[in-house]
Amino acid sequence: MLRVGVLQTRTGIDPAENARGLADAIAELAAQGAQIVFTPEMSGLLDRNRARSTSLVRHEADDFVLAAVRASAREHQVWIELGSLALRPNDGEGRLVNRGFLIDPSGRIVARYDKLHLFDVDLANGDNYRESNAYAPGNRAVVAPTPWGSLGLTVCYDVRFPPLYAALAQAGADIIAVPAAFTRPTGEAHWHVLLRARAIETGAFIVAAAQSGVHADGRETYGHSLVVDPWGAVILDMGTEPGGAVVDLDLSRVAATRVRIPSLRSGRPFTIDALTEPSRLPSQPLDAPVAQPDRATVS
Repeated sequence: MLRVGVLQTRTGIDPAENARGLADAIAELAAQGAQIVFTPEMSGLLDRNRARSTSLVRHEADDFVLAAVRASAREHQVWIELGSLALRPNDGEGRLVNRGFLIDPSGRIVARYDKLHLFDVDLANGDNYRESNAYAPGNRAVVAPTPWGSLGLTVCYDVRFPPLYAALAQAGADIIAVPAAFTRPTGEAHWHVLLRARAIETGAFIVAAAQSGVHADGRETYGHSLVVDPWGAVILDMGTEPGGAVVDLDLSRVAATRVRIPSLRSGRPFTIDALTEPSRLPSQPLDAPVAQPDRATVS
């Protein structure tokens, strides 16, 4: 059994205030027995005003939000999946990175993950987002070891790309983190179904710590931080208010589910015939009987 702590935040435009809030919340969740704490995407700063936020974004070595979270891990002897921070890269490229971290109880960074898929979209309500204008995409997926099993790292918009999650599961991920700052319109439409689908497809626990509410920069995020079990059942839904929660995961359910639904090892290679003209097969009358599957052999 693993007790996870999930933090739902309404991150603002002051990194120092956000760092204090993270430290306090980690302390509270550790006091409730959390062995690993999950935080949302952009846990250190959420500000779409580029001019205002640029001076506050730092290199990893100088970021005091990351330093505060690492200190909290040491102080409270917990693992922390820090959903992501906006950081300056070390390679001199102009765009920032959206980087998540796995931190152990000594404060050591065990793994880093740069968000692969960037959110560029025009929404029906008039909002538009161009994440790729400010951020460079990552180029590798990450599965990291923990004392309880392997943890796959993703961020927010990644959840719309099933092959990434299949690859993480194939690489041994028992839990997959999906820290997020989902917008309200897309959250209402897709958040629950996407996360449940990724859990069912991978046979893994999904832990999705989320931003929630109306933020200081004027954006509104959906909330509803979720934990979904390998069968697709939602075992934690935090609603819309900021706060923390703990939930116990029986990790033996991962192997049991994958035996019951062995889709990860049943896939087959295939090619696609992209037809450019109508099929030449003989037409079938509309009232022709349709063969029914043998229900005893269909899962």
